[in-house]
Parts: sequence; structure tokens; C-alpha cells
Amino acid sequence: MSTLSPDDRRRALFRFIVFSLFGVFMFFVPITIGDTSSIPLDHLVTGIQTIPYFKAAYGLLIVIAGVIFPFVTGTWNKTKIKTAFSLINILGIPFVIMAVFNIGPAALLEPDMIPFVFNKVVAPVTTIIPIGSVFLAFIISYGLMEFVGVFMRPIMMPIFKTPGRSAIDAVASFVGSYSLALLITNGVYKEGMYTKKEACIIATGFSTVSATFMIIVAKTLGYMDTHWLQFFWITVIVTFLVTAITARLYPLNKKPDTYYDGVKGDVEQDIKHDKFKVALDMALNVAHTAPTVAENVAKNLKDGIRLALNMAPSLMAIGTLGLIIAEYTPVFDVVGYIFYPFTALAQLPDALLAAKSLSMSIAEMFLPAMPMAESAMVTRFVVGVTCISEILFFSGSIPSILGTEIPLKMRDYFIIWFERVVLSILLAAPFAHFLF
Repeated sequence: MSTLSPDDRRRALFRFIVFSLFGVFMFFVPITIGDTSSIPLDHLVTGIQTIPYFKAAYGLLIVIAGVIFPFVTGTWNKTKIKTAFSLINILGIPFVIMAVFNIGPAALLEPDMIPFVFNKVVAPVTTIIPIGSVFLAFIISYGLMEFVGVFMRPIMMPIFKTPGRSAIDAVASFVGSYSLALLITNGVYKEGMYTKKEACIIATGFSTVSATFMIIVAKTLGYMDTHWLQFFWITVIVTFLVTAITARLYPLNKKPDTYYDGVKGDVEQDIKHDKFKVALDMALNVAHTAPTVAENVAKNLKDGIRLALNMAPSLMAIGTLGLIIAEYTPVFDVVGYIFYPFTALAQLPDALLAAKSLSMSIAEMFLPAMPMAESAMVTRFVVGVTCISEILFFSGSIPSILGTEIPLKMRDYFIIWFERVVLSILLAAPFAHFLF
């Protein structure tokens, strides 16, 4: 029940509507500029990256600064995993120097190695994080999440064990990218609107690659022209079904339902009656008490820069190491045998090749598509769906999550990745056999 005076209510209504709509526009409304259709935030970041020498100068600076920052602040040895990654991240410096100045071993300078990690992952992600943080205030601070949460809770909580407001994260990943979704998740978690368990489910369950990257997978596997819509919607369905299942499996089901660093939790209410009125009152109360736009933007920008500094060296170092292991060692050929019983059970042609290809998805989600380009359409389709639905990979999403405050351990990533790959194979296969 709102206790605002009429004047306060009018001002809060203005803030809620105008600021929230602006946030929705920046994060969720695709517009076409030139030949490219994407969300305004992505267009803005793309435009910034076309500034001469920006990508090289900024990428070099953010990686080197990100490596040094934990040692300067004394946080590098805070935990064992922090110590390990702070030391591994030092490799980000020689790798980024190779990428920017095109010097080093020819094998590492192949287009799908260090240049891929730098140009397609490090530079875009670390650019979009601080810029996206500026606009994040309009999504999470002026009542939109409270308003959406009232209506989506009856869907999100029973199916995914997450609040209704997490529907915004799910949409952000598909129209934007996993980096945008993680930016929202981390911000909402630190505000006390997600528990640790909810943040972990959302980060590993919704933060998939964008629809734009799904197009690249579909083109590589040869069904963009004939089965794009089926591929898109089946991928969405499988991804969310897998998320609903893994939320009930170890390790996610054992994560604590406590809040970030002692923050008092903002528990979402389960509203049965007068939903619109209650949702609007909740949104207006939040909009009324929210800081000014300038204060919110300054706070979020600071958090965004810190997050980019955390992510940059991990993306560069761990992303490159993952691709080196995939390209030049037999590790993933061996790991592939773990998935062979499931690809065989799914009756996929080239089942062993599919299993070995999907084992590479932990290094980079796009890698499984490359060896499968000439395989049977059924197998290609399952591999395409799975390499997107599995979500977790070392050249992008895993180091991005590691850069946040979301409490996941290294073994959690491997277990959840294995669960998601297996479930995705088994759930995607019936669709593929029906289509082909």
C-alpha cells in the first residue's frame, strides 16, 4: 500500500515510467543502424570501438591494469582461488601484447586463437561492462524489477527457483549478451534482491550468448536459411528446460539462500490479488526513494569499471589457455568419451565426433560447431543447440562470472557444465529427429 502524497506519487510515477522505459530501450529494443540490427547499447559500444586505436589502446590498458590491480589493493591472496587466478592472469599481459602488436608465435596469432579472444571477447565485453553500468541504473533502481517481479514470480519461482524479477536477466542474455545479463545479475545480487542460490542459478542458467551469436552458429552449421526459426526457439526451450532441471541438482540446490555480504534481503512478495495496483505501488515506492540519476550513474560506473578490471585479465589469459588446450592437446578427445554414451543414446550419426566436439565447449562455445560442418543434419542441429545451451566456457562466461561477486567455486563450473551438456543433448535430440 503506497503512503506517498499525491505530489510525491506523481514525481515517482514520472521517474518510474520515463527512467524505466529508457532502460528498457537501451537494453531490450533492437533497432537497425546501417545493416546491423541490435540493441542501442550494443550500437553505442560498437560505435566506440570504431574510434581509431580505441580497441588496441583500451584493451591493452584494461588487461594490464586488471592484472596489477589485485596486487596493488592486496586482494590477490584473499582466497586460494583468488591467488591462483591472480597468478594465472599474469599471462594476460604477454597475450594482450601479442594481440595488439601482432608479435609472437605464429600458431598463437592464428585468427581463431589470440586475435579471436582479444577482438571478439576481451575488447567488446570490457567495453560494454562500464558503459552498460551507466544505463543499468535505469533498469534496477527505479521500480522496473519490482513491477515485473510481481507478474513473473508465479512463472519463475516454481520453474526456475528464482524471483520474478529474474525474467529481466533471461531476456537480457538473448537480446544482448551474457556479459549484460551478468552485469544485471551481479548488480541485483549486491543490492540484496537475489540470494546466493538465486544468483548462481541465474548466472549459470540464463547468461547465454545473444541471438546475434546464435546466427553465427546456425550459419556455420548450415541451417540458417532453412531452419533458423526452429533452431532459435528450440534453443530457447532447451536452455530454459535445462536451467529448470539443474536448479534442482547439485551443486546449485546446495547453495545457501542467504544474501550478499550481510545485506538485508529484499524478499519478493507473492501477490495473489490486485497485482497491477500492488506492483505499481511497489515500483513507485522504490522510484521515490531512489538516489538521483547522477548518483546512481556514478555508483554504477565505478562498479562497472571495477568489474571490467576483474574480468579483462581472466578473459585474456584463461580464454587463450582454453583455446590452446583445445587446439594443441588431446585433452578434449579424451574428455569426449564421457559424452559418447549420451550422444549414442540420442542416436546421433557421428556420435563419437559429436561427443568429442561438445567436450570443447568448455573452452569456447563456438568450437563444437567447427568439426561438425559436414556431419548429418540431425547431429549438427543437436550440437548447435547444445553449444549454446551449455552456457559455461572459459573464453568468455566463466571468467566473466569469476569477475563478479557471485559465489561459485571452480568445481561448480565443471559439474554444471557437464550437467548442462548431457541434458541439452538428451532434450535437443527428439526435436532434431522430428525435424530431420
